[in-house]
Amino acid sequence: MSVEQPLWRALTGYRILAVLYAAGVFAWSYPQYSTPLPGVLFLLLLGCWTFATLRNLGSADRCTLPFLVTDIALGLAGILLTPVVDGHHQVGPTLPSIWVAGPVLAFALKGGWRWAAGASVLVGIANVVERGMITRSTFHNVLLVCVASVAIGYVIEVARASERTLARALRIEAATRERERLARDIHDSVLQVLAMVQRRGTALGGEAAELGRMAGEQEVALRALVSSGVVPEPGRAPAAASEAGAVPGPRDGPRGGADPGADPGAGAGAGAGAEPCDVRALLSSYAGARVTFAEPGAPVLLPGRTAAELAAAVGAALDNVDRHAGRGTQGGAHAWILLEDEPGAVIVSVRDDGPGIPAGRLAAAEAEGRMGVALSIRGRLRELGGTAELVSVPGQGTEVEMRVPKDGE
Repeated sequence: MSVEQPLWRALTGYRILAVLYAAGVFAWSYPQYSTPLPGVLFLLLLGCWTFATLRNLGSADRCTLPFLVTDIALGLAGILLTPVVDGHHQVGPTLPSIWVAGPVLAFALKGGWRWAAGASVLVGIANVVERGMITRSTFHNVLLVCVASVAIGYVIEVARASERTLARALRIEAATRERERLARDIHDSVLQVLAMVQRRGTALGGEAAELGRMAGEQEVALRALVSSGVVPEPGRAPAAASEAGAVPGPRDGPRGGADPGADPGAGAGAGAGAEPCDVRALLSSYAGARVTFAEPGAPVLLPGRTAAELAAAVGAALDNVDRHAGRGTQGGAHAWILLEDEPGAVIVSVRDDGPGIPAGRLAAAEAEGRMGVALSIRGRLRELGGTAELVSVPGQGTEVEMRVPKDGE
């Protein structure tokens, strides 16, 4: 609901109470009026107008300029008619009394503080004409209406500007999330295939080498496109467990037997529905000769999409172990997956015994367009309302801890 909507409702209530108050003051002081008949006719017209135009105060769109002009003209006419009805100035308040503040406030809600100031000046002039002089009470009442209406008009302008800024920020956030999702899917599939073709082509030589060279060029171009199209989250440094900077390679390392061209999230696809899914079943497919999986004895249930995205993030972490920790060690690095089921969250830790990540390598990798960690791991966890934390000790390996709240969806 718009911030200004409650103000329109409050103004509607104010006008109803104000017209009843004006009628009550007139009835109470009726014997003191010198010519009461015009006052009776005016208040009848004022009451009919007030109740007939309640819909016009439903929103700024309904409160049109012709309505505002007619509204304030009716209030000014009532003020100027007061000397005719109260010829001896015995009563004091004008015929519309506090009702005349309603049109001024309507101008404030519709057009801001400038419109409110203009309407207040008109009401002030009418009061001075009605009294024939500037009295203390007249000046006080006019000043009070002017200050209140200008303040409300200014608040409305600020509220509208804030709503526009918020709407623009939400649009940017939605577009950013969609770009991150697309970039993550590209990284998890197309880029890895291109890297595999480049590597295998170079190894085979001949015409395959030329095909590998072309695949490498396309990979570099696609990485640059992905990097330029993603708006990073403000204040978040690009960091995670395994973006050590090598070209992504086939998954022939810790996950022994996995298809080199497969999507890291493919094993989780089966749980992508809305029904609860046991995370253990999705993560157990990653176990192999050099991957140890430890799980609780009871099912660990998460919504289908959440479980699938968490499993895909684990797959991306294992891919990084293959590419960056698996090389240069005899027999390749070993990885351990630990699944923990806490009361409010599910925690998955992926640890390896590789060489660790050199300082500054993660930031350099993202600057080169290698967004795998920022998107495939942290991006996924961020969309699920969770977190991904990295601990890397040179010479002792790397650990990624992924935490997903159970009420994230």
